[in-house]
Amino acid sequence: MKTIRVTGFMLCILFAFILLPFSSSGETRMPNDPLVYVIPVEQTVERGLFKFLERGFEEAIQEGADHIVLDIHTPGGAVDSANDIAKLMGRTDIPITAYVNTDAISAGAYISLNADYIVMAPNARMGSAGIIDGAGNAADQKMQQYWLSSMQTAAELNDRDPKYAIAMASEYDLPEFGTGEFLTINASQALEIEYSEATVQNFDEVLAFIGLEDAHVTNMEVSFAEQIARFVTHPVVIPILLSIGSLGLVLELYSPGFGVPGIMGISALLLFFFGHTIAGFAGMEAILLFVVGVILILIEIFIAGFGLFGILGIISILAGMLMGGYSTAHMLISIVIAIVVTAVAAIILFRYFGDKGPWRKVVLQAATTAEEGYISNVTRNDLIGGIGEALTPLRPSGTAQIGEEFLDVVTEGRYIEQGTKVQVVKTSGSRIVVREKKSEI
Repeated sequence: MKTIRVTGFMLCILFAFILLPFSSSGETRMPNDPLVYVIPVEQTVERGLFKFLERGFEEAIQEGADHIVLDIHTPGGAVDSANDIAKLMGRTDIPITAYVNTDAISAGAYISLNADYIVMAPNARMGSAGIIDGAGNAADQKMQQYWLSSMQTAAELNDRDPKYAIAMASEYDLPEFGTGEFLTINASQALEIEYSEATVQNFDEVLAFIGLEDAHVTNMEVSFAEQIARFVTHPVVIPILLSIGSLGLVLELYSPGFGVPGIMGISALLLFFFGHTIAGFAGMEAILLFVVGVILILIEIFIAGFGLFGILGIISILAGMLMGGYSTAHMLISIVIAIVVTAVAAIILFRYFGDKGPWRKVVLQAATTAEEGYISNVTRNDLIGGIGEALTPLRPSGTAQIGEEFLDVVTEGRYIEQGTKVQVVKTSGSRIVVREKKSEI
């Protein structure tokens, strides 16, 4: 009962986070005050960041903002998410200034180039936008050409010389920067080549640059739910969550009642779907498939053997995970990793730690033996030597009459015809073994 209460409490907290109001901060605005929305572009550029920016832009439009400032300090991230952010920026009529506070590297440089204006802090850097694949190697030629074209288009969007943007994503030979690969420029260099409009010491100077010194400033903040979503949808975290979830459920199968392993497994899988739902990956169809899969497996548990319900349940869960992920290929890799990790961990735990330390409380150790008085079927030793007749053909099983009893019997492997005299030679539980009784002279 205590476990049920704890599980219910955890689920309530999780769903409370889903319903948390999205937050922004700022002083009370007077009706005629100009409005500036400051939206941070922090950490890795991924789908969670895009959803946060999408919310920020929608709120800025609804509130009638006069200017949007992107406070950028990011090491880069996913190309597809950066492209989505660039499209989001292009759809708004509100002027956008990219304030490169520290670093606008890789995808961060691309986002900055899509802004109407760029201003940089004195120690800020921008560039190094080479594209790599998921394994950390250089992307294929087709993808590189696509990225170079995207960088060039972003530069030309606001009349910036595209050769520097192309140099940020490839090898370069420029008189002012020499030769190298993946150009990175500082604030003074950006100002010199007209890749920034100003170098600013603080945010007040940013407001002065855009001519809104007296504006009301609203600072967008990432909600707790969005923080969880950004963490959970990280490519490294996904296989870890799936591994914890599957290992917890496997351990739960071998532990009495419903305890810590089950809570751990269910919580990990709930976090997976919660994060991917907030990030915009998983829709209701993915969650529904997962829930249906769990129900089917629970049904299978109460049916002897591993049959149709179990197979359909596993397929449904896997389909839900694949639909809930941002990349089918990455989800397949994550699922394979989780399966391997679960198998290896389960073998190690059960083989080397199953009867030691705290694992004695996790893994079910109890067993019922005949020596302790637990008997599933009584062994009829009194029948050994008994003689009777095969009432049906024994192929090798069938029915025989031994004395006054009609019994299900089995031969030692040979076929015995109906009506043949038989003798009981062995009994084990409900298994009664007979052989043909030879005639005596």
